[in-house]
Amino acid sequence: MRITTPSEVARQAGNKYLGVLVAAKFARYLNEFPKDQLNAQGEKLTTKAMQSLVEGELNYKLLRRRRSEA
Repeated sequence: MRITTPSEVARQAGNKYLGVLVAAKFARYLNEFPKDQLNAQGEKLTTKAMQSLVEGELNYKLLRRRRSEA
């Protein structure tokens, strides 16, 4: 199993906190697929998501939150 360091995540995402959020969102997305369609070979979905982020396989776009008019 490969260890992903915070500096590798920060290189791809701008900072490590944003990288973790993006990877967590992708892991939740992967969790929606049936287990037999994922060829993860026993690795956790969070590990797969972090590796995908570090390898540059994930594309994401930051969206500004709308302010609620109260």
